[in-house]
Amino acid sequence: MTTDVTEITVIGDDDTGLVARVTSLLFERGINIEDLDQAVRDGVFRMSLAVDTSEMVCTEETLREDLHELGDDLGLDVQVRFPADRETQEIAVLGTKESHCLEALFEAWANDELGADIGVVIGNHDDLQPLAEHYGVPFHDIGDEKGQQNEEQLIDLLAEYDADLIVLARYMRILSPNVVFRYEDRIINVHPSLLPAFPGAEAYRQAVEEGVRVAGVTAHYVTTDLDQGPIITQRAFDVPDDADIEEMKRRGQPLEADALLEAVKLHLNGDVSVHRGRTTVRENGTGYQLGLPSKIDDVTPDRPVDGIGSAVADDHSGTHES
Repeated sequence: MTTDVTEITVIGDDDTGLVARVTSLLFERGINIEDLDQAVRDGVFRMSLAVDTSEMVCTEETLREDLHELGDDLGLDVQVRFPADRETQEIAVLGTKESHCLEALFEAWANDELGADIGVVIGNHDDLQPLAEHYGVPFHDIGDEKGQQNEEQLIDLLAEYDADLIVLARYMRILSPNVVFRYEDRIINVHPSLLPAFPGAEAYRQAVEEGVRVAGVTAHYVTTDLDQGPIITQRAFDVPDDADIEEMKRRGQPLEADALLEAVKLHLNGDVSVHRGRTTVRENGTGYQLGLPSKIDDVTPDRPVDGIGSAVADDHSGTHES
């Protein structure tokens, strides 16, 4: 969704007539629906709308109240985001134990390179609490003794800190549709493989076991399908013959942080959009490294290319005419 429209997200138990009730309310208030998408997963209903409120016949506050009242009546959670709700976007970072991605985000934030604020760090362990406290950012541990997350607490915290973007900085838990649907195209994860290869757990181990020569990392939007969301940025590295898991991490972790940070900047600057499950970088997004560095072109062969042979043959046939 673009930043010049009002975004409405509706989440709740699946039932008949939900779409009609919401769209009728908007029509009655002179609001034009520019885009509507709905889905159901594991009994959870989600509807995302991009609407034009420039000519609506009520105030923003009245619309927000009316939608919340309708949500209460239908047992739905309704979120409304107007274009000018805030000048600075708020980031919520989720992490587990590894610190390298969180460190990169904090360093960029401290150097005014993000254009957004890191409002909270949420973990399913408390390992990252000292790093968050060092930067003066609130930390909340939502995990039990085994690291299992409390999703209700997570949802409450994301709402409390009014997160515009959720960044999974090596967060080792799967988010349910109840979370993902609320923040569609606003959750970015980094995965230690060149997706779609080696999704799921132990990606570096999978790469070693399969004997790949080139491995890498992928920053992508999170969807309800594990590690299948739209790809934003990727980085690659060579895998030596004798590489073990620790060597893979040593080579891959700096690239994880780099790819994730680049993806976050793309999103915050509005330079990337999602359409039909794929990302598109806008015209002003030329200053980013989406994949391999440009200098790789200097060592990449540019021929032979299919079709050159036939062109040469045609040329030779012309020179041998009798």
